[in-house]
Amino acid sequence: MRHDVVYKEQILPIAQDPFQNVATVLICQNLLLRTGISHILSGTRFTISREAYEDLSTLPAFADDEPALFIICDSRSIVEYASAAEELKARCPSAKVVVLADAMEPETVMELCRAGLDGFCPTSMDRHALVKALEIVILGETYIPASIGLMLLEQVRQGRARFSHSSAPAPANDPAALQNKLSDREAQILRCLTQGASNKVIARELGVAEATVKVHIKAILRKVKASNRTQAAMWATGNLDFAQENPRSLVPGE
Repeated sequence: MRHDVVYKEQILPIAQDPFQNVATVLICQNLLLRTGISHILSGTRFTISREAYEDLSTLPAFADDEPALFIICDSRSIVEYASAAEELKARCPSAKVVVLADAMEPETVMELCRAGLDGFCPTSMDRHALVKALEIVILGETYIPASIGLMLLEQVRQGRARFSHSSAPAPANDPAALQNKLSDREAQILRCLTQGASNKVIARELGVAEATVKVHIKAILRKVKASNRTQAAMWATGNLDFAQENPRSLVPGE
């Protein structure tokens, strides 16, 4: 039977009818734990099968009356949990698989969900919360505790913060970054601006056309985030070191 047909004919009616029983299979080697879970779910819509299954190898071949929910209650490794979820999904494609365990790392839970797990319920859950969690799973949603969800969100937030910190561009007003954007000619002209030299004087000093100086000054204003040549000169005076350059004044009379 196709998965979508099984879902529509078996799982969907169960999910939509809050009074319809959900055939549930416990996979648990611990008799005491299995008895306790059966008692917790007694009186709910989750009807535990009479047969006790300690391992997947003891499961029968299910026909059209396949169970709607498997609950794995044993302590296993992540590989064993993932393998069990995949095998149960292969046997009963429409069934849901939930792990009931003491604790689990957020990364492990996410890995198991990718392997086909439909929910993780810690053993510390209240009885009513457990029942509601199983009902959420039957409705087609994946259930994880809020504590794990918050830890995953925090890890994502920290990861983004580290990425932003490592890849963020230098601040717009960072002197070192701005200085690196200036060409040698622009740095020369900026030095001249700090001396109050006019475009004509700068052009004569550097041996270029006055129009060329104007073009360079526009580029300088854009790169150092200045509105005019005076602001550019003030910025250069406070942030750039011209001590090694020619200190000769370009302003006539000085």
